[in-house]
Amino acid sequence: MQRLLPAFVGTPVLAFLVALFVPRKKERLLSGIVISIVSVYFIGLLAFLAGWMMDGSPVLNLKFLPLYTSENFEFILDFYFDYYTAVYLFVGGLITGIIVIFSKYYLHREEGFKRFFVTLLVFFTGYNLVVLSGNFETLFTGWEFVGIASFLLIAFYRDRYLPVKNALKVISIYRLGDICLVIAMWMSHHLWHENITFLKLNGNGSAVFLAQHPAEVFTIALLLLIGAATKSAQLPFTSWLPRAMEGPTSSSGIFYGSLSVSLGVFLLLRTYPLWENVLPVKIILIVIGAATAVVATLIARVQPTVKTQIAYASAAQLGLIFIEVALGWHVLALIHFAGNAFLRTYQLLVSPSVLGYLVHEQFFSFKPRASGKAPGKILQAFYVLSIKEWNLDRFLYRTFWKPFKFVGSRLVFLGSNSMGILLLLLFAFGAMIYVAQSDRFGLILPGKMQLYLPPAVALIGVLAVLCAFAERGSALRSWTLAVAGQFFAGLAIALNDRFEPLQVLLFVSGLLLAAVAGWVVLRRLQKLETDIRLNRFHGNAYEHPKLAAVFLLCCLGLLGFPITASFVGIDLFFTHIGHHQYGLLIPVSLVIAFVELTVLRMYVRLFLGQHKKTDHPIAYRSS
Repeated sequence: MQRLLPAFVGTPVLAFLVALFVPRKKERLLSGIVISIVSVYFIGLLAFLAGWMMDGSPVLNLKFLPLYTSENFEFILDFYFDYYTAVYLFVGGLITGIIVIFSKYYLHREEGFKRFFVTLLVFFTGYNLVVLSGNFETLFTGWEFVGIASFLLIAFYRDRYLPVKNALKVISIYRLGDICLVIAMWMSHHLWHENITFLKLNGNGSAVFLAQHPAEVFTIALLLLIGAATKSAQLPFTSWLPRAMEGPTSSSGIFYGSLSVSLGVFLLLRTYPLWENVLPVKIILIVIGAATAVVATLIARVQPTVKTQIAYASAAQLGLIFIEVALGWHVLALIHFAGNAFLRTYQLLVSPSVLGYLVHEQFFSFKPRASGKAPGKILQAFYVLSIKEWNLDRFLYRTFWKPFKFVGSRLVFLGSNSMGILLLLLFAFGAMIYVAQSDRFGLILPGKMQLYLPPAVALIGVLAVLCAFAERGSALRSWTLAVAGQFFAGLAIALNDRFEPLQVLLFVSGLLLAAVAGWVVLRRLQKLETDIRLNRFHGNAYEHPKLAAVFLLCCLGLLGFPITASFVGIDLFFTHIGHHQYGLLIPVSLVIAFVELTVLRMYVRLFLGQHKKTDHPIAYRSS
């Protein structure tokens, strides 16, 4: 039966490829194809589940499509099926079917009708990859697809200010979780000295490794917890969830009411054997879940909009599910997940119908309870805090992003021509050292230089990327600095350890092609529009949709997204960072994180938002 598992990923991929070639104006044909393929998927899933249960519900595992194998590393798509997978696939297939049928009518004659269905299929592919993943590499591949689909669907109304701004805000929180997963994968590789599969993890548990490496197991579990908390909108990351509701109601239902937001729970369930004996992690998980349940409930009860109420109510329920997972009540957690997913999807799909009534009730029938006594004042304080959503947005901005923006704004000198030449010379010098260390030339660096040179080169990459992140002037300068930061990070790892030529080719191939193509697109846009500064939204996707699509692909290629060989190459490069080389790991991780935020901000500023020309209609700030 395990040979059928790739079909659950291949079906949405097939639907995606077919939908790409359907003309935009053929709404009935497009929606009919998508609904038909999703229906076939769900019927096939029901038949598979029936056969699987009749066979005794065995755990299935299939290694499929090895992308790269070497003596110490194996990148392979690994599919794993158990009752966690069965529940998530069933709920996901049913809700996706409901959403595509609903969207056929809800988005009728919407300009982005085709764009919505294509992006939704990207999400569904990523969701299936995550749920069926048999190792961390497969899980992270699907995780990336889900993240970019979220970004695109939040910014679906791309001619409006708040949707595109909130899309960038959400992807920035997602990226924090992504980096935590990358570091957890790096640590697990050094802990097990292999690409550990979930089948082996379930067989061995963490008892042996916990006894031998307690600090490493605790750190991996904590990183996985942070990744799950960001995806499932747990404190202190809860505020991104209502901002994500700027997308269409149907995408809000499938993403932030049910499926995408529950993948953090799935990550905890899948990795539970790793941390089931780590009591501090369980305590942290319970505290986070309980705090989120209380705070999100208080916020939800005073919000004036339906979507915001549902968002915080969903986060509160996920907090309770986190507690259930920590306590080992996994069957209850799965039942709770399914019930919450169906309820929130239903509430969001009917929310446009009841929105007016509830807003009227909030504004015209609300009577505040004023009290001068201590209990009343405390209640009023909680009320004001909840109205302000406990200032979670401000906390995240000041804690995670403002310090980096401050540093980047002080590095504007790196964008000058002279500094650009200096960066090029430094990179060329580092590349010469790398070549000189090959077996042919046999250069051996002094011990201290070998120790400190890679972190120093990675630090140059961090400075370049932070300067690009804070750049508000030339988009070409920001792109160049982002590319420089990515290549400096790769050079730092190359100087740290020897590579096979194929590994270097895997890393460079996609990045170099994306860098050159992105530069060409920006030069073309500058020739057409003259102004491509990053100090405002330009909305060029309205007049140049093809350039917008190509530049988005260039951004994804530069990030090492799973559409180029560089995705495997970046993962390979991380394995060449030593077990205790945190001085190299941290700057390289910062580069990976801020390159994505930089190039996606460029895409948003140049191609999305209100159109800069006055002869086009001006959209409302919000959807």
